[in-house]
Amino acid sequence: MTNPYQASPPPQPPPFTPGAPQRRGNNKFVVFLVLALVVGGAYGASKVLGADKGKSSTSASASPSAKPTAKDPGSPESSSDTSSAWKVGDCGGPDASKGADAYKRTGCSDSGASFKAIDIKEASILPGSIQCPAGTDVMIEVSISYNGGKSSGIPTNTVCGRNLSNEHPGDAGAGGGQLVKGDCVTSQAKEVPCGGSGALKVLGLVKTKEECPSGTTDPIRLTISVGRPYDVICTDG
Repeated sequence: MTNPYQASPPPQPPPFTPGAPQRRGNNKFVVFLVLALVVGGAYGASKVLGADKGKSSTSASASPSAKPTAKDPGSPESSSDTSSAWKVGDCGGPDASKGADAYKRTGCSDSGASFKAIDIKEASILPGSIQCPAGTDVMIEVSISYNGGKSSGIPTNTVCGRNLSNEHPGDAGAGGGQLVKGDCVTSQAKEVPCGGSGALKVLGLVKTKEECPSGTTDPIRLTISVGRPYDVICTDG
């Protein structure tokens, strides 16, 4: 006879059944695949960048060019150039293979030489800020274009050139070149040879009328041009 007051033994837990072991092989494969993609992508990118870098550097040395600079009252004709390594004393002449306004460095005794560099200025995106020395007949903006471009590029220098011939429009009073003291202009600030009808002698190039030298009777106020070192042409009227 069972004792009604005797406690029943606690139920036994179900027998432990070990789970299926985790498959680590798949995780290893995923990690390997990710690493392979990363390494492969980096290698491919380095090849592409390396190819582009080599292509640019080759074109930069082989295909420098230049574009004409915007003309300012009294500024000389600005032409393109086919060499980026200019120095004072170098000579240059037209380069028909690059265009009607293209120039290239030549030997000063070459038949194609037409001017000699008398100064080399740093390039500027503001053409009016570049002031060549007196006697400059031609200004050439030198730039380098990449990948064989001929019509545009990165400006590097401006060559101030003087003609090898006896024609020097850049001389004071001759009617060409950049405007300098001693030149002549019309009442509309257009440079003209001195001695002609309506020619006004330039006595100074200043920022304000108050800065004009004595003898000035007709100062000409110019429209504002960013980079130009003067805003008023002082003339003797």
